[in-house]
Amino acid sequence: MNNFPFKSAIACLFLFFISCSDSSVETENLNDNGTNSDFEIEIMNLINQHRTNKGLTALNILEIIKSQTDNHTDYMIAKAELSHDDFNVRADYLRTNANATNIAENVANGYTTAQAVVNGWISSNGHRENIEGDFSHFNLTAKQHANGVWYYTNIFIKVQ
Repeated sequence: MNNFPFKSAIACLFLFFISCSDSSVETENLNDNGTNSDFEIEIMNLINQHRTNKGLTALNILEIIKSQTDNHTDYMIAKAELSHDDFNVRADYLRTNANATNIAENVANGYTTAQAVVNGWISSNGHRENIEGDFSHFNLTAKQHANGVWYYTNIFIKVQ
């Protein structure tokens, strides 16, 4: 495909966040049912590593979230810009179909490595609050625009 740009990317502000959990588990590599790429799994493993290093529970992949992260990432690629447009629609879908009680979203673009995108989110107070929030599940989409720029959507939910 096209060359990757090596510029820093902009990360949008989070929309919703919940306070941190104080439970902890050991970091484990995520097991996926085959719908996430190795790159996406690497990002989610880094997020879970950050959570467990903070004494928080590692998150589990929930497949139903993937349809929402895929659709939103495709939307951002089509517009060639970051956004949280229609987050309320994604949140309503997850409340109805996944029994989600808390929902948050991180987006980013331009980062070319898993570590870079996770570091970008952790460096932003709002995004870090989402990563460290009181959630039980997540999923993520990382896709590349035809011009070579990567776009990311990461949604976190809590299921009771």
